[in-house]
Amino acid sequence: MAKSTAAFRCSECGWQAAKWVGRCGECQAWGTVEETAVPRLVRAGIRAAGYAGAGGGARLGGGPVSTAATPIGQVDAAHAAARPTGLDELDRVLGGGLVPGAVLLIAGEPGVGKSTLLLEAGALVAASGPVLYITGEESAAQVRLRADRIGAVHENLYLAAETDLDAIITHVSAVQPRLLIIDSVQTIAAGDVDGVPGGVTQVREVAAALTAVAKDKAMATILVGHVTKDGSVAGPRTLEHLVDVVLHFEGDRHSRLRMVRAMKNRYGPTDEVGCFDLGEYGLIGLADPSGLFLSRHREPVPGTCVTVTLEGRRPLLAEVQALVGHSVLEVPRRVTSGLDASRIGMVLAVLQRRADVKVGKSDIYAATVGGVRLTEPSVDLAVALAIASSVANLSLPQGMIVVGEVGLAGEVRNVAGVPRRVAEAERMGFRQAIVPAGSTGGSSSGSAVEIIEVEDVREALKAAFRG
Repeated sequence: MAKSTAAFRCSECGWQAAKWVGRCGECQAWGTVEETAVPRLVRAGIRAAGYAGAGGGARLGGGPVSTAATPIGQVDAAHAAARPTGLDELDRVLGGGLVPGAVLLIAGEPGVGKSTLLLEAGALVAASGPVLYITGEESAAQVRLRADRIGAVHENLYLAAETDLDAIITHVSAVQPRLLIIDSVQTIAAGDVDGVPGGVTQVREVAAALTAVAKDKAMATILVGHVTKDGSVAGPRTLEHLVDVVLHFEGDRHSRLRMVRAMKNRYGPTDEVGCFDLGEYGLIGLADPSGLFLSRHREPVPGTCVTVTLEGRRPLLAEVQALVGHSVLEVPRRVTSGLDASRIGMVLAVLQRRADVKVGKSDIYAATVGGVRLTEPSVDLAVALAIASSVANLSLPQGMIVVGEVGLAGEVRNVAGVPRRVAEAERMGFRQAIVPAGSTGGSSSGSAVEIIEVEDVREALKAAFRG
């Protein structure tokens, strides 16, 4: 037997309360607590399910098994081999391709290109088997127009506009797809579950049902998810635990660069990133995106510095630009674009205190080139030199890259992968590198790049402006 009692649940984090409150007690969000129906098993129902009461000794009744337990050495791993999608940059992030039965969740801001990416991937996978694309946000005709524009039309790519979970399962049984794409999971609703589409209860039930179908039919499934204001996946955190792979699709709406990152991956690495160029005719994989983040100057310009950042395992050259000018305001401006504002403030304090670079009464603008976002601490030293270069109105030598983390004592700390960064700079034609002391470990022998090791910010400034 099951009775239903009125309860209240937060639509953001799933926190439950016996009575309504205006603010969630877990995530502190306002206006997210909604009334729902929660089933309550009575004692007779618990006993009928195979559990004994506390007074009779708790026990769990056994049931039939689906398959017999097998020694791990006799399990055939070939069924779980990854199958390439045809998009090299996506396969790089996934660890080789899509694993049969795997459930992927890809999240990103509206308009970043999630549907375009999956439509292209679906058309490529359709060359080796049927693919079912379920759209819950657009009509089938709208998706067809996009497919015509990007050249993603294939006879094995099936399209259906559905928002009902039972109807989707019926489509799966009829098409028997190799890949199922749901765009998006927040628009799908289960008829026998309380709550509105996109709510905690509905999203959890829909994701669990689609995961069960994917495992049963050994069918790779991709779910598109929405994101919140802070960029995290919308819905309950259990959604990320239910799936096998969580991907974030990132990109500035004013830039053509798009990046796919793996936040969770049961079948491959989580430190890889895929780069795409979003154009009029779809997404194009970028095997060598370093040139996108560098500006072209005929002559050296004060306030610019080139660094090498690691996006996953991939080294990327990026340019940091700074502009320092006299402020007419009582509180000088500090404006950043593509850089961490808190780390910029720390670097400014270190320059003022440890290197006698006077920036206290100046407006400071710091930005990156090409819309790339640099949050790695290894760009600290490049930011410091770019700001000092603008203050002194002196340009850094052409062909120089700067890598290093800056500490509050003014020291330059070691960062990971310095030899790999230097090798990428050499490949792009750079011939000088300012790096933390002891970071190369003697591996720079035979390199055409002149390595300048520094221990603190003062030493880095002297090395950069020695000419």
